[in-house]
Order: sequence, then structure tokens, then C-alpha cells
Amino acid sequence: MKEIKNFINGEYVTNASGKTYENRNPVDNALIGMVYEAGKPEVDAAVAAAKAALKGPWGKLSVVERCNLLDEVVNEINRRFDDFLQAEIADTGKPAHLASHIDIPRGAANFKIFTDTIKNVSTESFEMRTPDGKTARSYGVRTPRGVIAIICPWNLPLLLMTWKAGPALACGNTVVVKPSEDTPSTATLLGEVMNKVGLPKGVYNVVNGFGVDSAGAFLTAHPDVNGVTFTGETRTGTAIMKAAADGIRPVSLELGGKNAAVVFADCDFDNTIATLTRSCFENAGQVCLGTERVYVERPIFDKLVAAMKHTAETMKPGRPFDPDTKIGPLVSKKHQAKVLGMYAKAKEEGANIVCGGGIPDMPEDLKDGCWVQPTIWTGLPETATVVTEEIFGPCCHIQPFDTEEEVLNMVNANRYGLATSVHTQDISRAMRMANAIEVGLCWINSWFLRDLRTPFGGSKQSGIGREGGVHSLEFYTELRNVMIKY
Repeated sequence: MKEIKNFINGEYVTNASGKTYENRNPVDNALIGMVYEAGKPEVDAAVAAAKAALKGPWGKLSVVERCNLLDEVVNEINRRFDDFLQAEIADTGKPAHLASHIDIPRGAANFKIFTDTIKNVSTESFEMRTPDGKTARSYGVRTPRGVIAIICPWNLPLLLMTWKAGPALACGNTVVVKPSEDTPSTATLLGEVMNKVGLPKGVYNVVNGFGVDSAGAFLTAHPDVNGVTFTGETRTGTAIMKAAADGIRPVSLELGGKNAAVVFADCDFDNTIATLTRSCFENAGQVCLGTERVYVERPIFDKLVAAMKHTAETMKPGRPFDPDTKIGPLVSKKHQAKVLGMYAKAKEEGANIVCGGGIPDMPEDLKDGCWVQPTIWTGLPETATVVTEEIFGPCCHIQPFDTEEEVLNMVNANRYGLATSVHTQDISRAMRMANAIEVGLCWINSWFLRDLRTPFGGSKQSGIGREGGVHSLEFYTELRNVMIKY
């Protein structure tokens, strides 16, 4: 059993209160270790260290010197790939093939894309005549925003943390990371990497704990935090936004979603089924961009439901390193209870349960894990709970439609607006739909395909702001104007 400590000012520390909480493996509910919960003294210390580092060696580095250090972080993550893989899998229970192809490589790549961006980004410059006939030149200068609070989710712990830490550090900020209480290991392990490559003390800090009356609330309300970035549910994002309003501090929020897929009869059927299987069930449905609403043109509705039923029923649950494992557990008992509650709600509201709807029959040594079945429903009205509310599990409701106008109205009726996918061979139709659907990201005949240079974020109640490539600089830097008269 291991101890998971806070990482503050380059050192691993416990806490003043002595409070700890359990970190359990969702595969079999085995105890991994005890986590030291950061209280207000630890959060204060982390923010103070981050603030001091801005004035210290970190703030004196050139852009190239800073980026060279972060490139070494990438190299060290890759060198310790297996350590990060083991830590991520122990916390999340996800299959090894998934974590080794997405979580760890993308976690490292998130640093590299932003060091490349910041070294090549330009600002504007204008020359003008002054009223007295002289000349003046104005130009923009980007400066770090300051101390950035990063509040992370549990579904892709390393990937989504470095998606924020990468641009924050590349832009010259310092960070205090609050990982999810369910998945603290990789953020904590990254402290060893930062020390190994020689990142100055206080640049990267980690405080463990919960939200209300714990590290999350103390961090987001801290007056010396200059910006807060968060990925997670909309209710928590609302609380963070309220906390950040005290002091007029900016926020970047990627929040909940109820993402749709729209399937037309002329789609490439085999590609569509393969894509929907991933978007509905990958990572046990615990993907912010995952699909929970599938709308299918009526001529192929029955065929698609049957095909999706077949793929769902062939997704074998099991241990992460078993090569036959196709789906892992949910992240925790708490989340399992929530998802099973939604499964029960669907049945109560009259859903036709195509497959799933409960807990799979697992071997005795795995029965205490956080398992749920991949589940498909049909037959519910658009007002049903599981059609309107985010579930964050391996499930979807499949609904037929007859016209573009009809399906567009159904897709846009939801209060969320994160992502969607459209499956059709008609490029004109695809472009019409992409322009009309109210989301931040739209895929055509694909899903989870990302160019990290492009903007990422949600509309409506799915978030505020855009990150990715140069768009991240809008949050992680302050743009100043300098005017010279000569």
C-alpha cells in the first residue's frame, strides 16, 4: 500500500491535519493506498510557492529555454512510460491497450504541441502618424497570466491535466493542480519528472483532496490565483465560476455534454458502426466527447440497432492487462451507483432495453469492482431523463428520424453543446449539418479525431472559452499593447 502525498515547492509533503482518504482500484475495489488531503495550509503553501516561482528563475528564462525544459518533460514521461501506465490503470481500471495508445502518449504530446506553438506565435504591429506629424508604432506583447489553478477530472487524468498544464507552463505561468480525488496518481508522479528535468521549485504543484470544504474550494477561492481552468460537470463549473468572480479572475471551463450522433441512410455502414461503438462505449463511456444520443434515418434504423446490439454484447469486461478485455469498469462505486440509477430510471420511464441495463456476471475475484453493462435503449421520448441528462457511462438511446429539419431540432433541443458526429456520404448535407448543430466540435464520419492546433471547447452549458494551439493563449497569457512615439 502506497502513500500519495501533495507535491509543493518541489517536495512531497503530507498535511497539517493528518487527514487521509482511500484510493481504490475500480477493477476489484482493492485498496491501492492512502491519499493525504490538502487543507487550507497546504493550498496556501502551494499558491505561495507558485507565486514566488514567477519572480524566480522560471520567470527569468527565455521562451526557448523554458520550452527546452518542457521538451525534456516529454522525454522523461516517455522514458517512464510504464510507470505512468501502471499508475493510470490502477486509478481508472481502463484496459491497457486504451491507456497505452491514448492517455500516456497524448499526455506527453500535450506539452510538445504547446512548446512548438509558443515558440512560433506572433503578435500584431501597426505604424501610425500622430497629430503633431510624428510617427508611432504599436505592438503586442504576450505575458504570463500568473498562477493558474488546474482542476482535473477522473476520466482521462493525465491527458486532461497536461492539456492544461502544457500551455500554462509553455506560456510562462506556474500551476497548482488539483486532480480528482479518485485519480491522484499520475499528477503526483509527474512531480518526480519535474524534479528530474530541473524545473524550478514551485512551478508545478499538486494538492490532493475534494471540492467543497477541501482543496478544490480553497484553491479556486484563493486571491493569489490568477486564473482557473476546469474540466468536469456543469454544476461544479458553476461553483468555480462563482468563486472566480471574487477578484474578477478569468475561467476556462469544459463542462458537461449530451452528445449526439446523426446517421443518414447513405452512410458507410460498417465505418459508422465501428465509430459509434467507440464513441458510445470506449473507456466505459467515461469520455466527455462520448455519444449518448444516436439519431438514425428510418430506413436503416432496425439494421443499425441490431448491429449496435451485437457489438455491445461482444465487449468483454475484464482486467486491464488481459488482451481479451474490451471494456473496463467505471471509476468508482459512487459513479457506478449513479449510472445504475440512470439505468433504472430508463426502465421506469418505459425504455425498450435492447441490451444491458445492469451489472455483468463477473468472476468471483472481480465481483466487487465497479462494473456495468454496455446498454442500449430505444423507444423513449425526447423528454426522458436518459435522453436529456448526461450519464457518463457505456450507454446510448437510439431514435429514428425522417428529415434533416426534424433531427436538427432534436439534436439542438438539449441544453448542452459540446460535440456531435454526422455520418453521411453527401458532403453538402454534412456541411449543412455541421454549420447548424450548436456544438463546439463536429466530426464528419469520424469521432475523437483531434488536431491539437485547432480550437477545443463547448457551447451553451458545455463550457466557456477555447483551448488548443494559439487559442489557448487567449486564456494563459495577458496581451499587452506597447506604443512608441518617435
